[in-house]
Amino acid sequence: MIRRIRLFTGLVLFAYVATHLINHALGLISYPAMEAGRGWFLAIWRNDAATILLYGSLSIHFLLALWAIYDRRTLKYSLGEALQLGLGIAIPLLLAGHVVGTRGAHQVTGTEDNYAYVLLAHFKFATEYLWLQTAGLIAAWIHGCIGLHYWLRLKSWFERWKLPLFGAAIMLPTLSLLGYLDGGQAVLALFNDAQWWREMRAMIQPPGRADLAGLNATTAYIRWTVIGGVCIALAARIIRYLVRHNASRLRVSYVDGPDISVSPGDTILDISRENDIPHASVCGGRGRCSTCRVRIISGEDNLPVPSTDEQRVLDRINAGSGVRLACQARATGDVTVLRLLAPDASVADGYARPAYLRGEEREIVILFADIRGFTSLSERKLPYDIVFVLNRYFASMGSAIERAGGHLDKFIGDGVMALFGIQSDPEQAAREAMQAAQNMGEALERLNKSLEGEIPEPLRIGIGLHLGPAIIGEMGFGRATSVTAIGDAVNTASRLEASTKEFGAQLVVSDEVAKKAGVEMDAFPKKEIAVRGRVAGVPIRVVEDAQALPL
Repeated sequence: MIRRIRLFTGLVLFAYVATHLINHALGLISYPAMEAGRGWFLAIWRNDAATILLYGSLSIHFLLALWAIYDRRTLKYSLGEALQLGLGIAIPLLLAGHVVGTRGAHQVTGTEDNYAYVLLAHFKFATEYLWLQTAGLIAAWIHGCIGLHYWLRLKSWFERWKLPLFGAAIMLPTLSLLGYLDGGQAVLALFNDAQWWREMRAMIQPPGRADLAGLNATTAYIRWTVIGGVCIALAARIIRYLVRHNASRLRVSYVDGPDISVSPGDTILDISRENDIPHASVCGGRGRCSTCRVRIISGEDNLPVPSTDEQRVLDRINAGSGVRLACQARATGDVTVLRLLAPDASVADGYARPAYLRGEEREIVILFADIRGFTSLSERKLPYDIVFVLNRYFASMGSAIERAGGHLDKFIGDGVMALFGIQSDPEQAAREAMQAAQNMGEALERLNKSLEGEIPEPLRIGIGLHLGPAIIGEMGFGRATSVTAIGDAVNTASRLEASTKEFGAQLVVSDEVAKKAGVEMDAFPKKEIAVRGRVAGVPIRVVEDAQALPL
């Protein structure tokens, strides 16, 4: 609920600042355009409902900032978080004088706080306020943009729109400042017209000396209230620390990490932060991104059941049993946890992902292919020529596999590994694999024709297809992470590909694949080959030319 209120009040304040900046930008057109825009601005914001909404949001948002200072177990912030918090505290200090001098003066003394009144004050009579307001508006805009970024970057569409949004975030305040400067110069020019100034002064009715003193006192009161609130929040942190320091202790153990003795009540993410244990948290511990998730190895009973919001996030990512959000799980007793993501996890790691990426056993078809006699070919060609030929070969084979619905696992030297059935049933996987083999035979024929004169003899390939249970998942490290498969079926497929040399054939396919695909293979020789680690042999069909498959 606190997060929702903070988001709602922040959006209200951001909308106010954005419309304020748009009004300033009209100064690039003319000073009268600024005044005309002010009419629409006041119609939106200067009414009873909008006033309650605006100043209520401002007060609540500031109180929630103080609560965040108190509630967070460590003051170790990321650069973005520290900048957002620091600017948030600075905003009321910088803009208190502007708010009191405009809306306050209008309410208390009846001053007409139009652009002439404000621009003359800033460019003629009290230029120091120009710099305070400029700094305050920039601080408010940056603070709001950081908050929006933290919220929107978790949306799946944000990656496509982040550059246009960043451009808009730079353009609006820039146009606003330029418009405000142009408006100030226009009003200074009008000020030299004595008649205009007399009429404008009568309409504005600036506050008198006594009223001005009262307004200045109100500004000082607001600033001291802000400073006092921050000091109270920090003092409350110190008191809490002293109380908790003498409380009973519990132990949080990290798999492949330290054992930490802590006081009850902290979230697992707080414990990681306090003890400098690297822990992913893209959203900053707000319970939205799921990147801080951990698996509870032991002590699950020492954690409260997930809240509705936490469970919603866990369901969104299809989290298995024993998985919790570290930013929401508060230990009341000893627990052992395993961090599930690397500390540098990205926003994409928080999106819902297919089950196979997390690791599961499925019945799939594995394809291996290799160029025959490529070693002798490479000895007679320059490195540039070898790379050129291989890239042409990989492009042809990769396209043939993907057209059939296969997933390219990896290129190994001059070999190819592909998977079929990652997200489909074994029957469809087998049909797609057989189609891919035929596509590869046709693609190889076209490739050899295009390479005539480039290589001394046509390229020959061997393809092995086998179906069986395998463990699939996203495996690897860093940029070398990819979806792959491991298991006996993978080894068998590799053995079938190697046997194409023995039979002088382009394709060796296990009977299991042919049966699942529903392809009649009686026209092709039936053999049985031994596979290391298996007692029984594997029945196969030997296909001299994959293009001859009856598909």
